[in-house]
Amino acid sequence: MKKISIDGKTYLGFDYKLGNLPMILIKAKKGYVACSYLAPETAEKVGDVAAFVTGVKNIEGLYNAKIRKITSWAEEIGIREGMSVRKALEIMDSD
Repeated sequence: MKKISIDGKTYLGFDYKLGNLPMILIKAKKGYVACSYLAPETAEKVGDVAAFVTGVKNIEGLYNAKIRKITSWAEEIGIREGMSVRKALEIMDSD
């Protein structure tokens, strides 16, 4: 993981070529946004505040994507499918 700065805020970013596509994740204070390599069902089962995107190839692509799936824990704090990743991270990073 490495620190990345987005809109003046610092997050932890992970971008690793695992197989044919990279596994990508951005971690905020309360949760994370990840590519579809991670299973939403597992995130739900373990109680993660998590949102998921598809079709991204790097952290910049993830940041500019729209949320496609969320856990119920993410929904409880105001994250919705179709929301921008930027807005979801803002919510996940709030106090």
